[in-house]
Amino acid sequence: MPRTRLLILLALVAIVILAVWLDIETLLSLDNIRRLQTDISAGVVANPLTAAGLYFMAYTLMAACNIPGAAAMTLIGGALFGLATGTLLVSFASTCGATLAFLLSRYLLREMVEQRFDATVARINEGIARDGAYYLFTLRLIPVFPFWLINLTMGLTRLPVTTYYWVSQIGMLPATLVYVNAGTQIGQLESAQDILSPALIGSFALLGLFPLVSKKALDWLQARRRRRTVPKFARPKHFDTNLVVIGGGSAGLVTAYIAAAAGAKVILIEKDRMGGDCLNTGCVPSKALLRSAEIKAYIDRAEDFGLRVQAAEADFAAVMQRVRRVIAAIEPHDSVERYTALGVDCISGEAHVATPWSVTVGDRTITTRSIVIATGGSPAIPPVEGIEHTRYLTSDTLWQLQERPDRLLILGGGAVGCELAQAFARLGSTVTVLEQSPRLLATEDAEVSAALATSFHKEGIEVRTGSRALRFTSSGAEFTLEYELDGATHELAFDTLIVATGRRGNGAGIGLEALGVEVRADGTVPVNRYLQTVHPDLLACGDVSGEMQLTNAAAHQAWYCAMNALYGRFWRFAVDYSVIPRAVFCSPELARVGLNEQQAEQQGITFEVTTYDISDLDRAIADEAAQGFVRVLTPPNSDRILGVTIVGRHAADTISEFVLAMRHGLGLGKVLGTVHIYPTLTEANKFAAGNWRKAHLSPALLRLSRWLNHRRTG
Repeated sequence: MPRTRLLILLALVAIVILAVWLDIETLLSLDNIRRLQTDISAGVVANPLTAAGLYFMAYTLMAACNIPGAAAMTLIGGALFGLATGTLLVSFASTCGATLAFLLSRYLLREMVEQRFDATVARINEGIARDGAYYLFTLRLIPVFPFWLINLTMGLTRLPVTTYYWVSQIGMLPATLVYVNAGTQIGQLESAQDILSPALIGSFALLGLFPLVSKKALDWLQARRRRRTVPKFARPKHFDTNLVVIGGGSAGLVTAYIAAAAGAKVILIEKDRMGGDCLNTGCVPSKALLRSAEIKAYIDRAEDFGLRVQAAEADFAAVMQRVRRVIAAIEPHDSVERYTALGVDCISGEAHVATPWSVTVGDRTITTRSIVIATGGSPAIPPVEGIEHTRYLTSDTLWQLQERPDRLLILGGGAVGCELAQAFARLGSTVTVLEQSPRLLATEDAEVSAALATSFHKEGIEVRTGSRALRFTSSGAEFTLEYELDGATHELAFDTLIVATGRRGNGAGIGLEALGVEVRADGTVPVNRYLQTVHPDLLACGDVSGEMQLTNAAAHQAWYCAMNALYGRFWRFAVDYSVIPRAVFCSPELARVGLNEQQAEQQGITFEVTTYDISDLDRAIADEAAQGFVRVLTPPNSDRILGVTIVGRHAADTISEFVLAMRHGLGLGKVLGTVHIYPTLTEANKFAAGNWRKAHLSPALLRLSRWLNHRRTG
């Protein structure tokens, strides 16, 4: 524990011990207050400002340290200062003290609680961000809840301090008035029970529930008002099935699988090929292509491993044949036969959403309790003049190639563009990457982009960042791109163009617009945190939802989609995006989970950076892959993991340990305490955690350790 926190904690303990030694409970009893009232009142009359100041400080200190006696101190305020002045003093002293207790709880305990219960606290903070003021107001208006407990628990959340202060100031005022007024009549009181009758407590409870109930009622009315702008449809009295899933890609397949496993009757509709983009045109074929290119690169580097071999020549047609073979080998995992065996009714055809509870496929109409839109996405084509005449390829269509492109231009320096650039370059193409952003992989940190750019330069890949495509022209089989760079116009000749400038959702053209469901300009469908559209029984997940267009993110969403589609009327599950890993499968490989530096800075989050250089890792040296780093973001003086970026061989596998740690609220101390096999690449995680530990060792303890060890040597 840092020295400042330790000193504050010791001071609090000392104050509490002093309060117990002074027997505060007896001092503040009604009998003792009545006995001393005359003498104290005389002092107040003689020095009113001094008395008010001392009373204010004493009340604030007691509230800040959570010392019992707030009710008695409030009575004393009424007895000594009267209703108006007493209420003023108590109101501000109690709020200041409560806010100090709130801040102490936050400073001493919040990081520890967030580290231990990371996922739970994240969900609580989502609710606090939405309705925290209403919850606090309700608690403040009901005297049954101990104020010290409210101060302690609210300090563990992310509720803003200013919100906490003004809500507490207003919320505690009714009870303050009642107690101060009772204090003015202290001679007639026999016990605290005389102040709060059951009827009065009940009134406070109703008053406290009013703002929260009002908020929920307002939300309901706003939702109802929004639904009035949406066309109304008759809900069927009977349904053919529990769930219809439109789209047989990653999101749709996982949704159908989970729903069927839960015992629901599920219909899955796919108009093209089962497996969607991931199996047929995305993850699977691209990784197969990258693997062939990697083997070629290793053969080209054979001398680095002490081997003498003839130069390898890529047979591009054979490479593409292997890609198709890999797809065929994985295809049964996503096949109609497999899902039929799981209990899913698979239909081939183009689906049209007729109502929020019915879907048509050809001449057939299916009624269903819920519908999930999982129609995926497709490559986005930028509106560059002349691009339609270039016979451009995309990540969907390039797999038809049988001959290796000689001069390949890739438009876009994101994950897809970078992976394809390196694969084709290693297979023998002359590759140029044109990217409008100042660097490759613009969403990653600058050091990550630089590491990949260095690798591309060594492999002969031309990278032109900060370039804006202006127009395409053609002359026979040759094409030319005019682009702007640094205010000047340049030309670039090429034979083949691959467009990798992002993806758009496939939300248009399936009937959603007629239902009042918005389809954005990029083809995505807006959903709430439960993945529902404006119709609660019509949900969307995967690329079409516009959130984190990743296969693993789509599968993650699918669980929430299935649960909310089946059980949303009873209990809804808000999707959690806090721990979603991602990777770019270039060389060096890039992987990240959680925040990187630029995201943390944009969100105003304070952080520390701990880095381990993989060039020092034994296994990486043995593998001739001693390049890259592990970079971990943590809050200041905490080992709680905010995010991790890894650059290096098998980074996408190595990062899994950090994904697990973040998912379950484990800090770097736990990673450091885990035994890792030697020699492995995952040791980099342990060494990164070790670097954090070394940076946070207590200088005082180190000096004490040195002194003790020197003494023991005589």
